[in-house]
Amino acid sequence: MIFAMHGAGRPARQLDPGEDEHWLTVDQLEEVLDRAADREDVHLTFDDGNESDVEVVLPRLVERGLTAEFFPLAGRLGQRGYLDRDGLRELARAGMQIGSHGWEPRDWRRLDDRHARRELTEAPKLLGDLCGQPVRRYSLPFGAYDRRVLARLRQAGATRVYTSDGGTARRDGWLQARTELRHDLDGERLDRGAFGGGPADALGEPAGSAVCSVGVGGWPSPAGSGEAVLWRRISHRGVPANGTPRKPLLPTSPR
Repeated sequence: MIFAMHGAGRPARQLDPGEDEHWLTVDQLEEVLDRAADREDVHLTFDDGNESDVEVVLPRLVERGLTAEFFPLAGRLGQRGYLDRDGLRELARAGMQIGSHGWEPRDWRRLDDRHARRELTEAPKLLGDLCGQPVRRYSLPFGAYDRRVLARLRQAGATRVYTSDGGTARRDGWLQARTELRHDLDGERLDRGAFGGGPADALGEPAGSAVCSVGVGGWPSPAGSGEAVLWRRISHRGVPANGTPRKPLLPTSPR
């Protein structure tokens, strides 16, 4: 199981609409880390590059002997409430994996070629230059993707791509499903969900909540190949498939 988290503790900036739904308290974060410390089948990721990655998350990871992957927004480095360049380097020096969440929070399905180059090529190059290691892993903004997004990521040299589809992930998969952890997380939901072998929606994030259209097995379907195509309606972070923001969905009750 791969967990996707965002910020933790007291936000150092004004959050974007709906972002508070994915912001954890320090107690919630520590509960997740304590459980993950004894589990080799749990992988931790953090999106957006919030200041709390260094101030709150990093020392608690180090204290427990854990590592995680961090996916900053390259265009937000140095802005209030986000990582600065020194913070990014500190994560890398501590043995954390650095990936890319793009330049700004954009839906990659709707990028023209110029913006795609900035999000998929320039952003990871900047992050790699700053942290001193190649950045070839990506976290999809809003969990949104289609065949063109996946094809562009392959062309950009992506070695792994993380979605927000929920559920379990294959260790050797190029496309990796993650389960979002939400603000209403508690120990009971953790026990019902990943740490208890229960469904992803027991954690408050409906499984398959991201929007995608991909070939069978998660790979892009070549045009005209005749492969079945999977379509899912987006509900992740309040952004539907038509791109018009809406009120975030209420969390699913544990079963």
